[in-house]
Amino acid sequence: MLIQFHLLQNYVPSNLNRDDTGSPKDAIFGGVLRGRISSQCLKRSIRYSDAFKSFDDEGLLGKRTQTLPSLVGTKLSELGVDEKTSAAILSRLPDVVKGKTKTERGDDGDEESEEGAGENEEATNTDDTKQLVFLDVKTELTTFAERLHKAYQGIGAGKWAKAKLNEINKYLGESLPRSVDIAMFGRMTTSQAFKNVQASVQVAHALSANALKQEFDYYTAMDDLKPESEPGADMIGDVEFNSCTYYKYLNVHWEELVKNLGGDHAVAQRAVLALLEAAAIAHPTGKQNSFGAFNLPDFVLVEVAERNLPVSYANAFLKPAYGTSNQSLLTDSVAKLNDYVARLSKVYSLNPQRAFIAIDGDLTFLDQNAQTSLDDLKKWLGSQLG
Repeated sequence: MLIQFHLLQNYVPSNLNRDDTGSPKDAIFGGVLRGRISSQCLKRSIRYSDAFKSFDDEGLLGKRTQTLPSLVGTKLSELGVDEKTSAAILSRLPDVVKGKTKTERGDDGDEESEEGAGENEEATNTDDTKQLVFLDVKTELTTFAERLHKAYQGIGAGKWAKAKLNEINKYLGESLPRSVDIAMFGRMTTSQAFKNVQASVQVAHALSANALKQEFDYYTAMDDLKPESEPGADMIGDVEFNSCTYYKYLNVHWEELVKNLGGDHAVAQRAVLALLEAAAIAHPTGKQNSFGAFNLPDFVLVEVAERNLPVSYANAFLKPAYGTSNQSLLTDSVAKLNDYVARLSKVYSLNPQRAFIAIDGDLTFLDQNAQTSLDDLKKWLGSQLG
């Protein structure tokens, strides 16, 4: 079963997601420059939204961190492991996390970098690792620390420092996280101790339905304690911003999500409903103190189909939407989306179950009436999930 979310969201002037120069991200689409919010930015805002807070309280959210040695050291202490033994165990942690030891890389120590593996150099101390590790800090971390201790005991203190990694991994096995965000967004790791997880949720970069018009805010700042006899600005700068109506697209492969959560249908259902809420209410944090761009979507469409055929409707905006004296940019965006989905559905026989919400209470979409609220839309989706 495939669940798809389509949102139209208009933001006031803002700089929600910056590039390396500090400018709002953009992209060419349909031969026209558009505003863009990266999928990584959207996923982080979802993970840290209020909709996911209950999962965090239950220890069902993963954490990205370079401080794994410190976390493992704390767990080993809770297990009653003495400091000397703990230090010896942690000395091999950079090798375990990276997946290769110096002896296994060869005499020159060179190795090909792997996607997502981070730096190739060994950590210079046991306080952190060179790469970010994405893990379930409640159950997975505890199991990992316990297995590390068993590996140390099984191999022996005398052989531990020079033990080959495959020998250590025999004791560690491969841990499967229970966290909702890892189950949704996946995990890639070079370590055999942490299982790779194929993402069950795909999140597109949000693109503006309208053509992008970048603008600049020129600002000055004054020294409050400077004498009034010394006029003039004490700081001058500028910041880029824009205002766009974004089309956002996400999809969830239901069976893959359930599998990633160890077959727990109840948590999977909660996760999908939380994802819908977060997609609607979560905001990127970029420059929010300067712009306060907290605008909720005016249109949210949910589709549920047995057929696993993901379809983005971004091509509805190949010809950019625009506002006139008779209709807003957002109204034109919804109209273009309605027309495109109707035509596409007819040509490709797309007949998913559909429901939507809209701020315009009189709006119909494909001859369907809107649900009254986001809560009603969540109830509808929950009924589709059984």
